[in-house]
Amino acid sequence: MNIFFRELRANLKSLVIWCVILILLVVVGAAKFTAYYNDPSMLAVLNAFPKAVVDAMELNSFNLTTVTGFYGLMMIYYALMAGIAAAMWASDSISKEERDKTVEFSLVLPVSRGRVISGKLLAALVNCIVFVLVTWGVSLVAAQQFHPDQAFNHFLALEMAGMFFIELIFLAIGLFLGCAMKQYKSSGSIAIAIILVTYFLSVFSGMQANLDFLKYFTPFKYFDAGVLLQSGKLDPMYMLLSAAIIVVCVIAAYWVYNKRDLYI
Repeated sequence: MNIFFRELRANLKSLVIWCVILILLVVVGAAKFTAYYNDPSMLAVLNAFPKAVVDAMELNSFNLTTVTGFYGLMMIYYALMAGIAAAMWASDSISKEERDKTVEFSLVLPVSRGRVISGKLLAALVNCIVFVLVTWGVSLVAAQQFHPDQAFNHFLALEMAGMFFIELIFLAIGLFLGCAMKQYKSSGSIAIAIILVTYFLSVFSGMQANLDFLKYFTPFKYFDAGVLLQSGKLDPMYMLLSAAIIVVCVIAAYWVYNKRDLYI
């Protein structure tokens, strides 16, 4: 438990910074949305966009003059931020021991490497939960000026659940990279690169029908806001696929960290 609380304190500044950035994004986005809330002329402007742009940004999935459509469009940006934050919390919590030359201290503690990873993973998981709750709470508050209905509240809850799954996936990937990479400086940058690649895969998959298969390689498509709006539920297949990715990455992280040499 000492490792867990130490990691919570160490990550507190990072958590606050990410939450502040997220709050600013929600507030600024809501302020801009007031300009075209319930304004049909805005739809004509969107229809003038090139089809490739409309498909890539999924503008045809939402009515952007409604609060539900606005939050549907913003979901990808919230999820992108959440994924990066989760991956960095996980990878940095492991790699910083070698970076800061404190791994020797960790090794002499009367705990196994597995318990060290568990404490760090649990602290990162708490950060992810806090980040989702802050996003959810601020979004609800910001949406009140647009008089949302119960359908919006249900849709937002689905979005936050999807965002949490995305966090967990990249948390697990970041943990594995932090445990597996011998060059500790590389784990964070590789984690971000993976997130950006999967994000662009989600964009490309929506641009042409023959690229639709790419959606299986990007978590951002597992919990696509447009699909959530139409179906009103999370897809069980993608939930199982997400769980499989998370379990495999976490098990692999424990296994490789117990096997590899640590640089003191």
